[in-house]
Amino acid sequence: MRQVFLDTETTGLSPESGDRIVEIGCVELLNRRLSGRNLHYYLNPERRSSEDAARIHGLSDEFLAEKPLFATVVDELLDYLAGAEIIIHNASFDIGFLNEELRRIGRPKVQALGVRITDSLLMAREMFPGKSNSLDSLCKRLEVDNTGRSLHGALLDAGLLAEVYIRMTRGQESLVIDDTTIDAGESATDAPDLSAFALPVLSADAEELAAHEALLSALDEASHGKTVWRRAMA
Repeated sequence: MRQVFLDTETTGLSPESGDRIVEIGCVELLNRRLSGRNLHYYLNPERRSSEDAARIHGLSDEFLAEKPLFATVVDELLDYLAGAEIIIHNASFDIGFLNEELRRIGRPKVQALGVRITDSLLMAREMFPGKSNSLDSLCKRLEVDNTGRSLHGALLDAGLLAEVYIRMTRGQESLVIDDTTIDAGESATDAPDLSAFALPVLSADAEELAAHEALLSALDEASHGKTVWRRAMA
């Protein structure tokens, strides 16, 4: 199972009014494990960001003016996304921007790639009705560390979304499966005796450590060197 968690940053809120994508971040999971094969672009939007958008993503017009155009990265992006389940928080926003960028250069919509698009915001609203379901709120509720998120960054947010999604869909909470019927005199809250179990400790192999380091380095780059672990190591 291949899943891609995708996020974008933009010059504003309306692709129909000419707003453009300035950053794309993608994090890949294979069978619910980080692969380390992520994708990240800063893009020249050929226009200025609105003041509100610039405050959110922190990317200056001067910085973006030196970056590639969407048209120059589109083939690599589409090849990467093809056939995957794409998971996006508030998918209509990001897909709307991607489809408008594709329309400008005469390409079909994202949906033509044969992808499945999953909106994690709709999932969260079903799981936590009546509550705030922003990415920050979900990180706090599901105990995902987002202390390095002083600004929005597409790759950083895609990584956080992957963590949130795994916790939203993890299913079984216990290592012990007990399908016996509880007698009338027993307490359903009695703790099981685990003394007979010896749980193995599995260390990460070299490939897994390399994938983990690649993700950390990419998140550090996306946050412009503001990640807590890099500062602590320094």
